[in-house]
Amino acid sequence: MAAESGKIDPMHQFLIEPMFGKDWTIAGHNIAFTNSALWMALTLGVVFIFMLGGMKRELVPGRWQAAVESFTGFISNMMTTNIGPEGKKFTPYVFSLFMFILIANIMGMMPVGIFGVHAFTVTSHLTVTGVLAVISFAIVLVVGFWRHGFHFFSLFVPHGTPGYMIPLIFLIELFSFLIRPFSLGLRLFVAMTAGHILMKVLAGFVINGLNAGALTVAIVSIPSFILMIGITLLELLVCAIQAYVFALLTSLYLNDAVNLH
Repeated sequence: MAAESGKIDPMHQFLIEPMFGKDWTIAGHNIAFTNSALWMALTLGVVFIFMLGGMKRELVPGRWQAAVESFTGFISNMMTTNIGPEGKKFTPYVFSLFMFILIANIMGMMPVGIFGVHAFTVTSHLTVTGVLAVISFAIVLVVGFWRHGFHFFSLFVPHGTPGYMIPLIFLIELFSFLIRPFSLGLRLFVAMTAGHILMKVLAGFVINGLNAGALTVAIVSIPSFILMIGITLLELLVCAIQAYVFALLTSLYLNDAVNLH
């Protein structure tokens, strides 16, 4: 938490900094291993360990295996419901997407850092959420053109559209389709950024109130602390909801590519 003259900077938590105190460059390009890269690697490690513990295939599953099976079953059911039997082909990808976002969101809520680096929420950066959205969008395009060829463009002309309205409707539907990766990535980015800023601001109220005197503690610090607890619990819920929404919308977009209407 950055502080200067008693002021707490709520944006400091989003600052990307090079690890080991140095910038590495090759041909003028910065390739430094940053705190963002560290937390992405840690997220992948946690996901891998979580899945590894659930692959024992015991006849009577333990709690760990049951937890993994519940998550995989949840995503599998969602894919089957939204796409149909063919949705199972995309379950590994959507499951990986869901788990990465969920674990990254939760790890960003940790009150302590690792290796001397403060907890970092990688999904609070549009570059990360945008890449995830573009990858999902690219898969939708590949699947759509692979299965339907140029007939995939019929997705932008709803059935029953009057002939004179086709050019206008086509442009509107095409724009709506192309805006999907931006809205998908932006939704997750905004939700995580706004929640973390609010928590940091409330934490600043608590700390500054404690330093100001007993009256300020009663008026500012205690109410802010109580509100901060509620916002923290709400943000934990948002972490799960945003992972689910990202996976759900991805499955719905895949449904458009697989089951062309």
